[in-house]
Amino acid sequence: MVVTPELVLGIIRATIYVLIAICGLVGAAQVATTREDAFEAAGRQQKWMWCAILAGSAAAIMFRFPLLDWIGIVAIGVYFFDVRPQIKDILAGNYRW
Repeated sequence: MVVTPELVLGIIRATIYVLIAICGLVGAAQVATTREDAFEAAGRQQKWMWCAILAGSAAAIMFRFPLLDWIGIVAIGVYFFDVRPQIKDILAGNYRW
């Protein structure tokens, strides 16, 4: 087997996709174990909506659906960099106006 740059890049790309999908599943598990009223207090979508978004995003990434995998990557990023920190602050008692 000849190792070509395309093969190496393909393996790297596949690994990144798998890692992002795992992050989506971890996020869905975190959402499933978070109190539902925290999402209401944060003014975000409901708890189970976020769980479905993250799990569906992970599935779209793993099955490599065209365009949906990129939308899933963005949704997972929004959860981890916007929603989750706000929910963590609310659950820790750090209320900011």
